Amino acid sequence: MTAELLSVGTELLLGEIIDTNSAWLAQDLARRGVDVLWSQRVGDNLGRLIQALQQALSRSELVVMCGGLGPTSDDLTREAIAAVLGETPVVDAGLERELRARFASYRAAMPEANLKQAWLIPSARALPNPLGTAPGWLVETRLDGVRRRVVALPGPPRELTRMWLSEAVPRLELPPAALYTKTLKTHLIGESAVAERLGSLTDGANPSVATYAKRDGVHVRVAAKADTPEAARAMAASVEQEVRARLRDKLWGEDDDELAGLVLAALRARGETLATMESLTGGLLGDLLTSVAGASAAYAGGLITYQTAQKVAFGVPRKLLDTHTSVSAEAAGAMAAAAAERFGTTYGLATTGVAGPERADGKPVGEVHLAVYYRGERSTRSLQLPPLERNWVRERAAFGALSLLWTVLRGD
Repeated sequence: MTAELLSVGTELLLGEIIDTNSAWLAQDLARRGVDVLWSQRVGDNLGRLIQALQQALSRSELVVMCGGLGPTSDDLTREAIAAVLGETPVVDAGLERELRARFASYRAAMPEANLKQAWLIPSARALPNPLGTAPGWLVETRLDGVRRRVVALPGPPRELTRMWLSEAVPRLELPPAALYTKTLKTHLIGESAVAERLGSLTDGANPSVATYAKRDGVHVRVAAKADTPEAARAMAASVEQEVRARLRDKLWGEDDDELAGLVLAALRARGETLATMESLTGGLLGDLLTSVAGASAAYAGGLITYQTAQKVAFGVPRKLLDTHTSVSAEAAGAMAAAAAERFGTTYGLATTGVAGPERADGKPVGEVHLAVYYRGERSTRSLQLPPLERNWVRERAAFGALSLLWTVLRGD
């Protein structure tokens, strides 16, 4: 089955809100084996909305519309569907009673403008919405002899999610199909280099292999669609195995794995602890670590030593900084050791470098040094990142530090 998503609202086109509904629906439909081939965003304009819906129905068996079901004059989803199908909306007596009862339960008078939320057309069934005042629509029609369906959902994500899962999906009778996906996460390699290793594996359609540049590295998704979950998994198995073989030395996790979570879990399992000292990342590393529930079982705390004087104050030798500067592998190693000593932890992790936009200590923007300290040993990694936006460099440095620690913990 082919599907199209149509999100309604001028606020989407102005960038005032982010269209998270389409992303969520696309994931859910893919999981159900439905091919989402198009996605549109349309403003609150009846002419353009009609045009978009006509185009969607001409090429998709299922159209899912988000938003535009409110009571105001710029909520035009019902009007557009009715116009495309050549039907006239009328107030449904049952929906009107429910709507007035809802307002009465709020001890509020219902504005007459809300009556449009009780509209129906002959081709539509109402989808209940116990979380709001806007029922949805499930519309059945035919075009060129092919069955077409339109689902109109409210815009608020809480209402949309409940209506889709509890009201729309059970009525849609989606064809049996299943999607298997496996996301493999890499580090220390760029997207073009990953693609080069994968070669012709990315040319396949089912199973498919695709790469995505993410903030924690390059992700590789293997996907296959079949009639059952077991068949889809079997179809993907040999391709997934080959992807793993080609990227074996660069893989750090898969699916929902997060670097900070893996690091902390490994430390807890060993009964070991971690402290951090950050310069250019300015607390981003600590933020990633403390975003993991239960982090305190392994993460003791961190220091932000942005100025050279503060590095010295917390245990980095002045002579070392004078000799090598604050932007050096030697400085990073000393910072990691000082963090472990200050907090009494088994591991220390440190970041230093130049985020930009100006050079520092004679070093170029994007030069980053990371270090792990463990029982007297220092492991360092130096990066020369592209001199892009300042916070991009800082984020890459924070994830780079976690990547280094994960490598040390695994003994790679």
